[in-house]
This record gives sequence, structure tokens and C-alpha cells, in this order.
Amino acid sequence: MARRPLPRILSSGSASITRSREFARTAADNATDVLHPLITITRGLRLLAGAGRQKWAATPKDKRGPTLFLVAACVLAFALMPYGGLIALVTMMGAAAWAGRERTPVKTGPDEAETARLRSLYEALVPYFSVADDPGPLFSHGGDWEKAFSGYEFDADGRLTRLQVTYPAYFADSEAASRARIERLLHAKSGRGREYHFAWDEEGNQLVMSVLGALPTSIGAQRFVTAPGETVLGFTDGDAVQRTVPVHDGDATRDAPPVVWRTGARSTEPHLLVIGQPGSGTTTLMRSIALQALQHGDILIVEGSGTGEYACLTGRDGVLAVECGLAGALATLEWAAHETERRLIAANRARQSGHPAPEDTKRPLWILLDRPGVLGHLAAADGRPDPQELLQVPLRHGRAANVTVVLTDQFDSLDTLGEAVRTHCRARVVLGHCSREQVESVLGTEPHTTPTPDVPPGRGYARLGTGPVLRLQVPATPDPYDEATGEAQRQAVLGLLPGRQAPAEAPAPAETGVPEPVAARTVAVAAEGMAVTD
Repeated sequence: MARRPLPRILSSGSASITRSREFARTAADNATDVLHPLITITRGLRLLAGAGRQKWAATPKDKRGPTLFLVAACVLAFALMPYGGLIALVTMMGAAAWAGRERTPVKTGPDEAETARLRSLYEALVPYFSVADDPGPLFSHGGDWEKAFSGYEFDADGRLTRLQVTYPAYFADSEAASRARIERLLHAKSGRGREYHFAWDEEGNQLVMSVLGALPTSIGAQRFVTAPGETVLGFTDGDAVQRTVPVHDGDATRDAPPVVWRTGARSTEPHLLVIGQPGSGTTTLMRSIALQALQHGDILIVEGSGTGEYACLTGRDGVLAVECGLAGALATLEWAAHETERRLIAANRARQSGHPAPEDTKRPLWILLDRPGVLGHLAAADGRPDPQELLQVPLRHGRAANVTVVLTDQFDSLDTLGEAVRTHCRARVVLGHCSREQVESVLGTEPHTTPTPDVPPGRGYARLGTGPVLRLQVPATPDPYDEATGEAQRQAVLGLLPGRQAPAEAPAPAETGVPEPVAARTVAVAAEGMAVTD
């Protein structure tokens, strides 16, 4: 049977049909654009009419008469006014256009992707927040996640930025291991690459997880507004401390929340221990502390690494010594121990005689020791005592004698720290990328935040005594003699350095009662007339 050919309009007119459809669609779009104001006004009139009917239905019957009278009076007033009808029409059109405008729909709940993420988190928490004999479990497979998650927020990319979890009262939230399991799970399920903060409300059985922003790294070395005996270790979150200080951040001045470490006779944490990874900024923190200490006191610097990071402080006013070798370090620390004893004896005698303490015992003395583990290894190989043994007197009695000790070292030398250092250095700082276990080994407790994925220099955690663990960003204080240092930062550090001290002739060793190597390194102290006794 022969096949019949298709009609001409279907076989050869497909291109014409396509063009006609495109023309019709274009015409409809143009008509919609032209008639859009009319459509908006019509929609607004419909909405105003609906609102009027609802208002009339909600008006009590005994008040409908006065309402009608008021409306009629308004209509009469517009009718008697010059151009009243035109004004009323324009007002009505304006109200209709405003009521009929296109509004962005208000989001009242999570969308499908966010709901799926919340349900996934709920199902992942079921094994940790449920027991077999619970008659009404809050967490159960296939349960209602809205009862457990009382609050949640998402960012523009659909990732969680805040989550409030209600957990059963029988969960062991007082155990660090139990909390750590929940925190690790929420960190993994909520997305890695961000830093999370966990706030546990043990009384209300509530856990709030929130995403933390990065701490600013643009604050450099400068004069901070602090009282004598206060040292700014760095800056932290605004809600972590109750104080702010004005700082220069680039070309602007703003208030920043500092981590302030207090030293002196009334300090509960008179000494500081800083532990970090190579290149984490421990030397930067030590240099920042030295610049702040020189405002009101004298410093001794012992550098175990011998890289010359503190060469910019050599020969400055208030810098008693900058030692890099083993012999010089031992002599300097021995003098520091004798100076601590001399201050204690002088202050005790003054109190017994009813006089104020001598002025030379009130001026703070800072002992800054960088990498003591290296010096200890060299001393053991040379058959000499460990430099940390000479720190026992300043560590134990330094608070009463206005002597402060600051030590910095790395994690690989943490086991070489002596018992006196671990006992008396109650202010602790951890810098660099490290695990929660490493942070706990130094600070004594785990932080309430997850480790940050990208760690800039000077980023870490601080804990003063038994206080909370605070996030910390050390102010940028690079070596001004380093070629890699920017010009702005170099000038900032050089501007904080004191002037060069005038050369003074060292007295004879027999006059001071100090061994000859030590007397040669304490020219400034001898020039001030400090008598050193064994």
C-alpha cells in the first residue's frame, strides 16, 4: 500500500511555525513589560479590596455606622476640595501600586537541601544521644529532628553557621571525652575547612555550635593602651573578654579585644610559657613582649637557637644582655638568680626597718629565654648544668622580687622542660597548627573550638591560669633586620625600640662580687650602682 504524503503545511512549513511561535512569545513579553504598571495597580487594588472586606468583617456591628459616617465625610471632603478628585485618584493609585509591588518571598523554614542536611545530622547523633531503655527518646532513627534542633542558621551556600541542639539529660556532658566525640562528629558533618565554637549549657542540656570568623592578622606592633604590669599577648574574639583597646589597623583606628597578661607582685600567673611549631610565631610573640616590657623595666634575652632574631635589641636602653652562646647564657642566668636573691634580701631588710622597698627592687626585670631545650642539650654534651636549673630561684620567688620569666620552645622539646617551669609558668600560649591533644598537653584542657584549617603566623590559643581557653592572634612584630620584612612593619618595630645606651666602663670583678664573665655582660647594671651579692 503506498504511503500518503504529509500535508504541505506539516512538511515544509515547520520553519514558518517556529518563527510564528517566537514572534508570539516576543509580543507577549513586550506586552507584559508595557502593561506591567497596570498589572501591578490591578493587583494592588485587589489586595486593598480584600483587606477592606476583612477589616469590615472584623468591625463590630455597633461600630459600623460611625465607620461609614467617617468614610462618607472623607469622600465629601475630597469632593469639595479643589482638585480633590484628582488627589484622591493619585493617592489611590499610589497605594495600589505600593500594595501590588513584587515582594521577595520571606523564607519561613529550611528548604529541601537544608532539611536533608539537618536530618542527616540528627540521624548521625542518634547513637550518641539515645539509650535502649528510654521510653520517650528525643533521638531515634526516623524521629522528629525539629524537637532536637531548636535553632539553626545557614549561609548563602546552604552550609550551617549556627546550630542549637537539645540533648537528653542522661548524656554525660560533664566528661571531656563524651563532649569531644560530639564535637568531632558535628565538625565532620557540618563541613570541614571552618572553625567551629561549641558552647555547652550543662544545666539546660543545650549545645550551641557556631562558626567563628578568622581573627584579623593586620594588627602590627604598636604602643598599646595598658597600665604598668599589663602585657598584650594578642587579640581574640569580641565576646571572649570584657575589654577593648584602641589599635591602629592599617590606616584606620578601631577597638580590638586584647588578651592581657598581668605580671607583678599581685599577679596569679607571674610567668609565661609559649609552645609552638617551627614558624608558628613564638619568636614574634617574644619580640612583642620585649618591646612592651622595655617601657617600664629591664630585660635579659637568652636565645638558644642562635639565629640572631633579637639582634635589633642589642645595646638598647634597658636591655641588659642578649646572649646566644652557652657560656654567656649560663653566666647571665646565674646573675639573674643572684639578682633575684638580692632583691628579696633588700626588700625584706627594708620592711623590717620600716622603710619602703629600694627603688632598684621595684623596677621590673624580665628574663626572656628562647629555646632552652637547645641550650640544655649543649650543656649536657659539655658536662655543664642545665640552664633551666638556674631558673628555679626566679621562677619560685620572681613574683615577690618583680622578676618575670618568659620561655618559648617547640613541641619536640616539651618533654625537656623542668618541673619548676611546668609548675610556675601558669600562663600558657600555644601557637601554630596542632591537634586538640597537643593543645590539652600544654594548656591543661581542650579548647572549645576546632583546629583552624589555615594557620597564619602568630595564631593559636592562650590560657591564663585556670581561666578559659581563648583564641589568640599575636600582633605582627617581625625582625626589622630581616630582608623579607615589609617597610611598614620594619618602621613600626624600629619606632618602638629604645635608644642606644651610652658605653660605660665595667667595674672590676672584685668590686661587684660577680664572676668575671658575668661582670662583663652586666655593664648597664653596674653603671646603675646595683650591688650583686652571692
